[in-house]
Amino acid sequence: MQRRDFLGLSIAAGLSVAGLSGCSKPGPLAFGIHPWIGYEPLYLARDFGWLPETVTFRTGTSARDSMNGLLSGELGGAALTLDETIRVWSQGTELVVVAVADVSAGADVLMVRPRISELADLRGQRIAVELDGVSGILLLKILEVAGLTRDDIVTVDLPVNLHPEAWARGDVDASVCYEPTVSALEQEGGVRLFDSSEMPETIFDVLVVTRDTAEQNPRAVRDLVAAHFSGLRHLVRSMHDSIYRVASRQGIRPENVKSALGTVMLPDLAANQRYLAASGRVEAMARSLSRLMVREGMIPGEPGFRRLCDPAFLPRRLS
Repeated sequence: MQRRDFLGLSIAAGLSVAGLSGCSKPGPLAFGIHPWIGYEPLYLARDFGWLPETVTFRTGTSARDSMNGLLSGELGGAALTLDETIRVWSQGTELVVVAVADVSAGADVLMVRPRISELADLRGQRIAVELDGVSGILLLKILEVAGLTRDDIVTVDLPVNLHPEAWARGDVDASVCYEPTVSALEQEGGVRLFDSSEMPETIFDVLVVTRDTAEQNPRAVRDLVAAHFSGLRHLVRSMHDSIYRVASRQGIRPENVKSALGTVMLPDLAANQRYLAASGRVEAMARSLSRLMVREGMIPGEPGFRRLCDPAFLPRRLS
């Protein structure tokens, strides 16, 4: 579970691989998606029938499934974090960010044993983290704030969904995670020591498509983005209904859904236009993250993109 397995959200969806055959009409955009609260507008769009036939979901359990699908050419787009987008691009698949789904504002968390009272106490501790996901980026930021390096800690590279088991066995002293793992560790006595609210506008969840898809199947890309905003509109205007839909579908308490929504910012159309601008925050953060990831050996080299975002697929207006 590379990232974003919030509340065990599940999507039952079909698959149709996007592609071209000679001069034939482009097939549906096969879009990779995995569980995360920030992608809930797309789930709602599917449930309400607002997802056109030009787009089909390929459901995975983690971002890794979507990343592999993009690299193999099986997918034409996916919902990923910005650092995951950079990882895919660095491996040779050029991507375009067509919308920002959410911005983490406390959703990504460092959970620790009660005896660890400050970041400096992390020295020598065993920290569970999924290094090839967004948790790896958060850990680097935490160490930077703490004045520590990766050599000062014991890194336990482990999928986030396995952190509770490792915690229960006593194998780790801290965990870089997100819901539902945060709640699971809190029930086991874990304490929240640091979260993404302390590094605003750093962790972005974005909707991306391959450059080929953007050029060869623009209608499907516009349909995808429009569906996201239709779902977002329902989430905002009918929050009570949306919360209970998620809670009912997952068999959890509505207050947990409401709490989780409070840890992300869901950008509207105007915010998306600002974020995706040539001089916007996403472009700037992508370059900053690329340099950090190269320095830490997380990618072999900077992707070298001249322009990552394209706001042209955003709706001109919302009805």
